[in-house]
Amino acid sequence: MASRTLSRVTKALLAPALALGATIGLASAPASAAVWNSCDQWGNTSLNGYTLYNNIWGSGAGSQCIWANSGTNWGVWANHPNTGGIKSYPNSKKVINKSIDSLRSLSSNYNVSVPSSGAYNSSYDVWDTDYDYEIMLWVNYNGAVGPIGTSQGSVTLGGHTWNVYKGSNGSNEVFSFLRTSDSNSGTVNILPILKWIKDTKRWMGNETIGDVQFGYEVTSSSGGLNFTTNNLTVSSS
Repeated sequence: MASRTLSRVTKALLAPALALGATIGLASAPASAAVWNSCDQWGNTSLNGYTLYNNIWGSGAGSQCIWANSGTNWGVWANHPNTGGIKSYPNSKKVINKSIDSLRSLSSNYNVSVPSSGAYNSSYDVWDTDYDYEIMLWVNYNGAVGPIGTSQGSVTLGGHTWNVYKGSNGSNEVFSFLRTSDSNSGTVNILPILKWIKDTKRWMGNETIGDVQFGYEVTSSSGGLNFTTNNLTVSSS
């Protein structure tokens, strides 16, 4: 698990310098031609204020392709073997760059279509600018997947009830919030969660929030499965 976050952080930092690789004729794209697609391991692009990453980073990964109609409507076809360990985290990223105390609001709307088989989670990944802290918000999950760390009980915040886990991957602290029931659409008010971590639990200080990512941590999707982000927006002030 330690390599999961470190690799993802490294690739998030390096991705803008990597060449974009669009693949023509992507089989998993919707009937209307996507404005961008890529089957490259680190394929990435920016659309409508969001950065999209294919982000195949785990060992033993299979094939995966990402498509996007816009920065807020995109999807992934993934064919990863039925083995343990996270293979990828295709995602869209919105840059915030504001401290927790200076934020007046930070929220997101999500609407996804996910398979009933495979092992994965649909999750937000929120990072401070120094990548010292990772806050994960799992809105749904399926199969043999689990968070880093130990249980800290449950809490209702941001419009949802979560089971909370706290741990470390050896490089940074990880706070995971797993929704107590699966949800494929809704609104998450992220700021109260950050304030609860900072002010109530005192697990971190007044960090500057750098990235809010949303995507799919895929462990297995044998035979090829589709993950579709029908709509995903992140807003802050």
